[in-house]
Amino acid sequence: MSESTLTQEFTDVTVDSSTDNEVSLAVLFLTFLKIGSLAFGGYMALISVIENTIVKKLNLITHKDMLDGISLANLLPGPMAVNVVAFVGYKIRGRLGALVTTTAVILPSFLLILALSYIYFNFGETVNFSSIFMGFMPAVAAIIFSVAWRLGKKTITGTIELLIAATATVLLILAPLEFKVYAPIALILVSGILGYYVFNTPADDKVKNASPSSSSKKSPLILLLFSGLILLWFIPLPIEKDSVLFLTLTFASMSLMLFGGGYVFIPVIGSIVVLENSWLTSQEFTDGIALGQITPGPILISATFIGYKVAGFWGALCSTIGIFGIPALLMVVVSRWFDFISTSNATKAVMHGIHSAVIGMIAVAAFIILKSAFGSFDIIQVAINWPLVLIFFTSLIGLIKYNLDVIWVIPPAGLIGYLFL
Repeated sequence: MSESTLTQEFTDVTVDSSTDNEVSLAVLFLTFLKIGSLAFGGYMALISVIENTIVKKLNLITHKDMLDGISLANLLPGPMAVNVVAFVGYKIRGRLGALVTTTAVILPSFLLILALSYIYFNFGETVNFSSIFMGFMPAVAAIIFSVAWRLGKKTITGTIELLIAATATVLLILAPLEFKVYAPIALILVSGILGYYVFNTPADDKVKNASPSSSSKKSPLILLLFSGLILLWFIPLPIEKDSVLFLTLTFASMSLMLFGGGYVFIPVIGSIVVLENSWLTSQEFTDGIALGQITPGPILISATFIGYKVAGFWGALCSTIGIFGIPALLMVVVSRWFDFISTSNATKAVMHGIHSAVIGMIAVAAFIILKSAFGSFDIIQVAINWPLVLIFFTSLIGLIKYNLDVIWVIPPAGLIGYLFL
């Protein structure tokens, strides 16, 4: 790939100051509130809805920005989906944008889990959404695949990029279960190193004359705060275990030890919540995770359920802020420094390699969701679950060929699931 082509791909066309003035915080809040209401299916599903709305429909950020956010989220601790949301909000409207988008995208699932928690702990029952959720799954897979298709067309422009993406796809599918938590991080690092040596042009591998913003110079103090929270993971606190403060600090410190996404971290949360602090019984914890899966937004919204059991509304609110807020703040801090170094051609080359691997990772997410929906891909299972096949291909055609908004994909899929599954 020539230097001019690479430079053009990474030209900063994010959002200029005029766009900042056009996109009010109120509009940004309502947009991400809608996204948070539709994002069934976990991390990559939420990312895909964001790409469909913010990149494709509204053009508020570029495809390159979206891939940057996904790449950084895979390297940093915390719930990856919400970290990407914070990154996108920061790119559009700075720190306030990150706060608004993060709050808005969590709010629908927070309110829904709060209501379900009240019903569960007061009446001992939950609403059965299983058939509706089954209908969502192939539609979510189609949304994710359509995002991989769109981003891939812009990112995979040569044989090397195709090989990186294909290798990432195969390795993630075949990786043993015990290595799946480390595989995405390893792929990001290896593909970044490969990108540096393959796509870098040494003539311009220094950061252009620039200096971090004054707010970025405060980052060491913020990072010191993060270090203190991590220490709380190892140091017992002389605080009542059922207090709101202890809940908040526990989930905040826990979030900074989270790598690999919510599903990977569930066993750790379970050991702390059930065994160490006895906040929930094993059955209650399992039910709380199930509720997190059938509601839109990130699966770690189950923290709301746990917090509600321990300390009511304020426990639910503070547990949610702890698990999502601290990693999102870290994402904003890192994003400021990323903006500073991203003018380097070496950085662009590294990110180009990483972007290629991310395309493969997105495709794997669609594959995993489809496999989970069907159980297996043998002809008998596919025939039995013909409504899922119908939902997947109808959604895929609508998204790719007719540019349908996800609002016309998710609800009908749930209705078909409710009627036929």
